[in-house]
Amino acid sequence: MNNRRAFITLLGGGAVTLPLAARAQQEAMPVIGFLHSGSPEPNADRVAAFRKGLSGAGYVEGQNVAIQFRWAAGQNDRLSDLAADMIRQRVAVITTPGSTPASLAAKAATTTIPIVFLVGSDPIALGLVASLNRPGGNATGVNVQLGEVVGKRLGMLREVAPSANRFVALVNPNTAFTDAVIKQLETSASEVGLPVEILRASTGREIDVAFANLAQKPGGALLVAPDALFVSRKAHIVTLATRQALPAMYVTRDFTEIGGLMSYGPNLADAYQQTGMYVGRVLKGEKPADLPVVQPTKFELVVNLNTAKALGLEVPPALLAIADEVIE
Repeated sequence: MNNRRAFITLLGGGAVTLPLAARAQQEAMPVIGFLHSGSPEPNADRVAAFRKGLSGAGYVEGQNVAIQFRWAAGQNDRLSDLAADMIRQRVAVITTPGSTPASLAAKAATTTIPIVFLVGSDPIALGLVASLNRPGGNATGVNVQLGEVVGKRLGMLREVAPSANRFVALVNPNTAFTDAVIKQLETSASEVGLPVEILRASTGREIDVAFANLAQKPGGALLVAPDALFVSRKAHIVTLATRQALPAMYVTRDFTEIGGLMSYGPNLADAYQQTGMYVGRVLKGEKPADLPVVQPTKFELVVNLNTAKALGLEVPPALLAIADEVIE
């Protein structure tokens, strides 16, 4: 009888101990703070790529790592508070993939917690790192060089729309690298031989106003600058461009996949995956100061031939020959 009681007591103790152990294991998990200026829905595929990279580094969410997401939903003025909240939560690392404003907010908020960014402009000029090979501080990551190939984008757009009377660029004035992008646009447009008109929009309503103004002056060829706001509104932007029969060049393939005319830029799924891998390396103890900033080695051209036909445009065979993907 005493043995039976002892056995039951042991069982009861085990039933209590197991949840406590599981809870302790969960509390011991490192926590990643994921900070972004956009919204979760338009970035679902990119977050999946980030998780894939993290998994490749040996970390699976819910098993041996936790992720706290903070989305500013286009309100960049919230990023400082969101970054501060992450610091209060004592996250092990902050990652800011695909969001330059979030990267700058995180860098301003802490000099000690590691930061792994994914930005489209020069991280040295942004003040995120001291150099690409030896970042030197608490931040490193991926630079996809979205602004460096502006001239090539305009040249391709000119080939597809030879009758265009000007380039029209949609930019977000609240993005840190906008001035640099505008300068590159003006220089590249001059080299191609067309003037460039700058349309500024930092909200959904301002995007609508920009396109309404554009409708009053037909004949332009549109280039959409890199920005998290434009990604979050990509379906709306593509619809507006199609409705106005505007030849348009985008930065990333997700615009082209939903009906945009063409895109030229890095594969962002690969970039997000690389960001996840870098976060994993930092969690394993490597220092951001010693991890070189990664840069893409390949840019991809995607052409939507269905859209070209709907717009009455003929894509030159030479351009189709170098396309990485043609959507028909």
